[in-house]
Amino acid sequence: MKKLALHWKILLGMVVGVLFALLLTNFDWGSNFIGDWVKPFGTIFISSLKLIAIPLILAALIKGISDLKDISSLSKMGMRTISIYVITTVIAVSIGLTVVSLVQPGKTINEDTRNELVEAYGGDADAKLQAAAAQKDAGPLQALIDLVPSNIVSAASSNRNMLQVIFFAVFFGISLILIPEEKAKTVKDFFDGLNEVILKMVDLIMLAAPYGVFALMAALVVEAPSADLFAALGMYAVSVVFGLLLMVVFYIVLVKVFTKKSPKFFLNGIAPAQLLAFSTSSSAATLPVTMERVTEHLGVEEEVSSFVLPIGATINMDGTSLYQAVAAVFIAQAFGMDLSFGTQLGIIATATLASIGSAAVPGAGMVMLVGVLGYAGIPEAGLALIFAVDRPLDMCRTVINVTGDATVSMLVAKSQGKLGDPKVKNWDDTYAK
Repeated sequence: MKKLALHWKILLGMVVGVLFALLLTNFDWGSNFIGDWVKPFGTIFISSLKLIAIPLILAALIKGISDLKDISSLSKMGMRTISIYVITTVIAVSIGLTVVSLVQPGKTINEDTRNELVEAYGGDADAKLQAAAAQKDAGPLQALIDLVPSNIVSAASSNRNMLQVIFFAVFFGISLILIPEEKAKTVKDFFDGLNEVILKMVDLIMLAAPYGVFALMAALVVEAPSADLFAALGMYAVSVVFGLLLMVVFYIVLVKVFTKKSPKFFLNGIAPAQLLAFSTSSSAATLPVTMERVTEHLGVEEEVSSFVLPIGATINMDGTSLYQAVAAVFIAQAFGMDLSFGTQLGIIATATLASIGSAAVPGAGMVMLVGVLGYAGIPEAGLALIFAVDRPLDMCRTVINVTGDATVSMLVAKSQGKLGDPKVKNWDDTYAK
């Protein structure tokens, strides 16, 4: 029997997980069984990916920067990376605003449904509001303060401190370039070897990906809100998903025009990372797989992918930005508010900046959305209106975040002359070792 490609195995795990959960929910004991005996395996799978996220970023970034040999190469790559990330984010927010303005999903929310949602999800929304309030009280330069860790061991103890770890890795890598090559060789060889070990750990973890995804999807089905609430917010969800699909088309066009790679080549190469992003809702948890796919299957040289992708997983949140734009306008429509053109331009700027500070973990976009609502004068209590469908949409927008990171890495690699043929050409046999 011919072995299935990894992304088909993951997709099969997702489908079987949903069907398994739907079957067991017909029994009184079904939900408890999934929660006690199935969900823990999904939790273990996510934890195993998070386990290697920080070591991977440290090893890959330090290796990538030290391979550049000189500061001028680093500066050139860094400017191109950040510039492209900002441009794609602005385009994502603009697409979101256009779609939600045309579809106007807020008009499908009636008063009874709105009251029901606020009552049902008011407690969860309050928690998000409190988290966002703590960010509002900070000074204008707090983000800059938070960038520099006072203790790298403490910073590396949490995936939420990804920017601090990146700062240390970049600082360390630059310092490694500036010392004599013979003295740097021992340190560089250590991180080269560490990087290879971490990538092998990714291969081993991915062998369990279909089973981990099965457990995650089964748990999501039994924990989801009622079907009536999803139906009430259907047009909002459709608006977000349609905007995200437009972003995929935009990425494909970018890859085709600037790298001359076919859509099939690009999508086949990144598909396992996309499916994993969908099931975990975390760019950070998916980062190890994204780096492996981009390097081995899309032909991006490691010195580029190891620099561009960790930064992208932290500051490039195209899917999150698009969602924030749609959500803000949707809530305004639900409350009968009309947003001026100037306010919508402000939403573009606010959502772009908010995405840069958004953690690459599930649900972070919901907290950052409060800042966008506050700017536009939209009632923050409206957060409860969208909380019911945030989880599945979080899964979808994480796919776009990861796809955007892969796209930008290819564009930067092409501009640097670092885009070649993939190391692994047979996708079916990638993990059949």
